[in-house]
Amino acid sequence: MKVQLQGQSLRLRLDEDELARLLDGEPVANETRAPGAVLGHSVRVVEGGAATFAAGSDGWHFGLPGDALRDYVARLPCRDALELGLGQGGEALALSFEVDVRDS
Repeated sequence: MKVQLQGQSLRLRLDEDELARLLDGEPVANETRAPGAVLGHSVRVVEGGAATFAAGSDGWHFGLPGDALRDYVARLPCRDALELGLGQGGEALALSFEVDVRDS
């Protein structure tokens, strides 16, 4: 998983193998370690509506709505992202989810 974070925008980009694991119900994670610190991101599929977000001691955890993800996957390969909003107001986070399909 590739992670790009700037201001209130987060971009998650998975390769095809990671997408297959995600669609099989497995979470996909990325972890960066530095002396005394860990920054992690994980993504999984959630059913029943909206995207989810939780912050824990091991990083940020995102839930992608299953229906929206399957609709997005049906359009692949495509240049656009699955765009999701998390939260409201000044703390809202724009989440862009993409799949790198260069190998297919």
